Parts: sequence; structure tokens; C-alpha cells
Amino acid sequence: MHSAHPPRDEDRITQAIRYLIQHAHSQPTLAQLANTLNLSEYHLQRLFTQWAGISPKRFLQQITLEAAKAGLQQGTALLPLSHQLGLSGSSRLHDLFVTLEAMTPGEWRAGGASLPLHWSIEPSRFGPLLAASTPRGLCLLHFLPLPDPASAHMLLQQRWPQAQLQHQPGSHQALVARLFQPLGQHDSPPLALHVQGSNFQIQVWRALLAIPYGSLCSYGQLAQALGRPGAARAVGSAVGANPIAWLIPCHRVIRASGALGGYRWGENCKLSLLGWEAAQQAAAGNYRNIEQPH
Repeated sequence: MHSAHPPRDEDRITQAIRYLIQHAHSQPTLAQLANTLNLSEYHLQRLFTQWAGISPKRFLQQITLEAAKAGLQQGTALLPLSHQLGLSGSSRLHDLFVTLEAMTPGEWRAGGASLPLHWSIEPSRFGPLLAASTPRGLCLLHFLPLPDPASAHMLLQQRWPQAQLQHQPGSHQALVARLFQPLGQHDSPPLALHVQGSNFQIQVWRALLAIPYGSLCSYGQLAQALGRPGAARAVGSAVGANPIAWLIPCHRVIRASGALGGYRWGENCKLSLLGWEAAQQAAAGNYRNIEQPH
């Protein structure tokens, strides 16, 4: 008697990414990957390319240490340029515009008292996403290991103990669908973020928004761009406290050696995000990331 359901395409992709990450040092072939997943090479190639826009082999190249080092060198020139364009207001973030507003010190100290906050858990390319919003914008985007409403509610209560939490399933479905679309032009209005953090954290998160799509930055480079060259460790702590996964792209910050460094939602997730982002850029060809200052 077989009680297990056959793996979904999303699960197979997750398994494929995990295998590629764990065995990147040995550069596994398509045949080896297909054999691990019990798929034909043709089926795997088609499924993976449909998901990432490029082949598993090209994806593997994007997540190697050498690719990280090359991206880091590119980021050296790109980050100061983005910084000059202005970190406040709207920054170009791949195919999205994002505006960032900080919660007031009073709202923060009061634990979100009287603040209406609706939340939902939505499926995404990279696993379940907990999304929460106030009337002024998105305040949390958090990858979850499992789509567990009880754990999600507990996490929100810990962060905003006095807020009026309202579980509204599906309320962020359109937003999450918009996040991980392939590169392209959209006429959608800017996405507003309403975040809780210290002045220094807000400054770091604004700087993260200026790292162009497909580029990488070291903690030291980020500190330098903020005018705090000796504060790489403090910058790293602020990066790690980022409450908005993907949209505030803390996944683009790695160590100067090219090593990944930490990530709030795990190393595999960070590599998957970087690999998929690089894959989208490669698939788009000559797509240009254009900053539009206001």
C-alpha cells in the first residue's frame, strides 16, 4: 500500500537545487542529477529550464565560488553609483519599485498597540512565505520551513505583541506572485514597506535596496558605502535583522572572500535566491537594470 503522494514539480526543483548546492564542488552532470531525482534527463532539463529560465548546468555555474567572486568585483563599481542615485525614495529593484517607511519610535515601543496587521502564508518558488501588512505597507516577509499558521502567528505575536493580528488567507497572493516573476517591465504601483527597526538598521536596509539586481556586495563594501568603513560587523548584524526577505535584498551581501556568509533563512535558501536571480539575468540577455531617481 502506497500512501506517499508522487513528488510535485516544485518539490523536484527544490530537491534539484539542494543537490546542486551540496555537490557544486564536484560539478555534477545532468545525468547524475536526473538519476538522483529518478527523472529522465530530458524531463529534468525541461522542468528546470521552465522554472529557472536556464539549464541546470548554467544554474550550477551561477552558484559557484568563482561566480560569487566575479559578482563581488562587479558590485564594487555598481554600489557607489547606486548610492549616488539616492537611497531614500524609490530605488529600482529588478522589475519592482519599492518605497520604505519606518515605524515611529512610539509604534515600536508600544509593540504595535492598536496597529491592525493582516497576515497570510503564501506558496512561492522558494517555499512558504509568511507575509504581513499594516495599512501603510508590507511589514514582514519571512520564509518558513512549513506552512504552519500556529508557528506563524506565534512569530508575529513575538514581534508585535500588542498588534491586532488578523489572519486573512490569500491576502498576499498577488504580491507574492509578483515578487518572483521573470525580469520584465511592469506597470504596477510601487510596493510600500512599513518596517520596524533602529535608525541604523533602517539606513542599512535602504542601502541594501540600492544593490542592483544580479550584483553582490561584501559587508565591508556596504559599510564603506554608508560612510562607516570600520563598522562591517554592525552592518552585518543589521543585514541579518532584515524583516523583508527578497525585497530588501540582504541575500546579495556576502563575505569579501566570496563565501556566502550567514543568512536569516538558511544558506540553501540564499544560494537558491542568488542562483535564480543570476539565472533570470542570464535568460534576459541584454536586460538593463535602470535606476530611476525621483
